[in-house]
Amino acid sequence: MRTFRGICGFVCTVALVTGALAPAAGAREAGGGERHGGGDTVPRLTDDRGRVLTLRGWNVEDKTNRGDKALSAVTERHFRDLRARGFNFARLLIFWDDLEPRRGQYSAAYLRKIERILDWAHRYDIQVLVDAHQDVFGPAFGHRGIPEWATRTDGLPFTPNPDDWFSEYFQPAVQRAFTHLYEDADLQRAQAAMWRVLADRFGDHPAVLGYDLINEPMGELREGEDLPTAARRIERDQITPMHNRLADAVRSVDRDNWVFVEPTPIVGEGVPTGLGKIKDPKVVYAPHFYNTAMEAGADYDPAAGWIESYEAAVTAYPEEHRVPVVVGEWGPLNTALPRMGLFYRDALASMNRYSSGWAGYVWCYGGGYCAVDAAGEFRTNKEQTASPYAPAVAGRVRSESYDPATRTYRLSYVASGRGGPTELSLPSRARDWRVRVSGPAWVDGGRVHARAGARISVTVTAAPGVNQR
Repeated sequence: MRTFRGICGFVCTVALVTGALAPAAGAREAGGGERHGGGDTVPRLTDDRGRVLTLRGWNVEDKTNRGDKALSAVTERHFRDLRARGFNFARLLIFWDDLEPRRGQYSAAYLRKIERILDWAHRYDIQVLVDAHQDVFGPAFGHRGIPEWATRTDGLPFTPNPDDWFSEYFQPAVQRAFTHLYEDADLQRAQAAMWRVLADRFGDHPAVLGYDLINEPMGELREGEDLPTAARRIERDQITPMHNRLADAVRSVDRDNWVFVEPTPIVGEGVPTGLGKIKDPKVVYAPHFYNTAMEAGADYDPAAGWIESYEAAVTAYPEEHRVPVVVGEWGPLNTALPRMGLFYRDALASMNRYSSGWAGYVWCYGGGYCAVDAAGEFRTNKEQTASPYAPAVAGRVRSESYDPATRTYRLSYVASGRGGPTELSLPSRARDWRVRVSGPAWVDGGRVHARAGARISVTVTAAPGVNQR
């Protein structure tokens, strides 16, 4: 998602009405493989060895190039630099219109390009979420995503608004196109077939963690319906069945990788989702974390209670359906405003309370939303995203915290004695950090080996004189 001023009139006040504020939790404390969010428990993401996972990373994309040049802006450097900064996760944007430019004809060249990117990710030990991305439906409306041959508008009007592109979602033609995608049997089959192609080709690739079935799905409002009500209806009646169809398609060829499901982006305003149960054993809830006012250029206002409202709303679904959470996109455009340093501290602390990880928007080299500049240095305040953490914990996490003021990371867990060691991620160079372990355990190259059943405490501190880079 990018700047979206057009949505503000619908929901800026809704968050204050519908999102009951939850008391902020402190450091993460968890029992039985769960973590606390707003006082209740959210399950943790795990790997095939039973270790508790934490994903930290960024979206990786090429929205500019198509056809023969598709994905050419994504390079090996992206993954080398992500690993060097301590990140272990990338959400890779792919486009159905590039994969299947003509109905039933899948691009072998595009699949090879995706595979090359996955090979780079594997080389640097980055886990990848393959994201079927769309913005304002697709190329029929000047964007990327669902192919033109799968776009049906019933002749309804569309007026571009390049100064506020998110408002284009509320154009009649775009809304009707979503209705046809959700309800037309032939388009349902085509979308499922597209996912079978992807999952069949990449399901065994060692870099692939899972599949994000569709980015920021939207839909058609009915006359007299306010946006939160419409979003919950669309999520319940159209997006939930779509997710189940696509999950079934994936499972027909891939039984192992995770399926990530998104609500509408309206949840970003603290509006609880209307999604129903996704009938799959390996589901991850993957909301996005954007604020209307900040996307429109405003500074962070902690007194508005947006983060607390969002946290209360976004944890309700995973608590009810017992699924882990990974935030698929987050991060404002202008991070140099006076209170943005506080925003990053508050946002990271919040996501740490309830999520199994996140992907910031976006790992690129330049201005705008880019994480780093042309030289590869973090842009203002984005350096806060790089801190020590445990990508995999072999045991039951009791507590976990990071203090940005002292740059101290603490982890307490009960070792399981199976699944391999607990892994630590230390940004920049390992010698920049000091690792101390208490309990019957030892550290070897960023891995903590422990005796089964033992209570282990890990403390990571910055080495004297080392600055965060």
